[in-house]
Amino acid sequence: MITIIGSINLDLIARVERLPTPGETVPGMEFSTAPGGKGANQALAARRAGAHVRMIGAVGADAFADEALALLDEAGIDLSRVKKTRSPTGTAMILVGSDGENMIAVVPGANAEVLPSDVDSASLSRGEFVLLQHEVPLETVEAALRGARAAGAVSLLNTAPFHVDAIGYLDLADYVIANETEFDLYAMPLALEGDGREEKMRALARRAGRTIVVTRGAEGVLAATPDEFLHVPTVEVTPVDTVGAGDTFCGYLAAGLSEGLALEAALRQAAIAGALACLKRGAQPSIPLRAEVEAAAGRSG
Repeated sequence: MITIIGSINLDLIARVERLPTPGETVPGMEFSTAPGGKGANQALAARRAGAHVRMIGAVGADAFADEALALLDEAGIDLSRVKKTRSPTGTAMILVGSDGENMIAVVPGANAEVLPSDVDSASLSRGEFVLLQHEVPLETVEAALRGARAAGAVSLLNTAPFHVDAIGYLDLADYVIANETEFDLYAMPLALEGDGREEKMRALARRAGRTIVVTRGAEGVLAATPDEFLHVPTVEVTPVDTVGAGDTFCGYLAAGLSEGLALEAALRQAAIAGALACLKRGAQPSIPLRAEVEAAAGRSG
């Protein structure tokens, strides 16, 4: 079982010829909506990887809620711990220019009401895998990490978006997952020893006694444990939209580890899944099925 504690959004996406300057109005070419939120995206990825998944989060009592949950419900994810609040469902308002550049404003809405008490009532258990991100209140993330430790569950923390206040609890997670930019931002206040990123990853892994994972897009994945360092490649793709890649990686990694894959094998599977997620538009619609990932892995040798 994988429990995801995190955000649930509806993405409102407008495609424009170019992004506006402050105070300017530009015509749009296309509008669409899609389920999103890092927590929900990762939950769907773990489910499409074959794991049993439950989601802890919040939506509003509004028209956006059903659409935001639609693909999770269709996939058979346990949504019994998703509560409805008086706040509106979280939204991300996204402008995408013809050159692929974007502007995003995120309104947390109900996500701000995912509380430590929601974690306490979920009764985490030994051997369970718990996947977290930073799009719900940080006190809830910390409570979940401490709860997982006390219960004997395995915790994975995706450190996105960056919050300097998260420094105090990074070492509570069994697996810390960051992209290159995020890791470098955390490395500075952590005062990690070493000249390069790899040395700093090793330093953090030794200090915390945990596994540190850094994703690098087309260049694959780096991982440091207290005892080893891994360079894991991905597959080559021509990206269409990279928005769901990181969340796909996290969900697939949690699924691989929960089924007992060795770390290197789980990282390889997750890296391939993240690459395939770049081949379609949208976060959740782009997440590949396990069979697609296995086929791509077979083609790449």
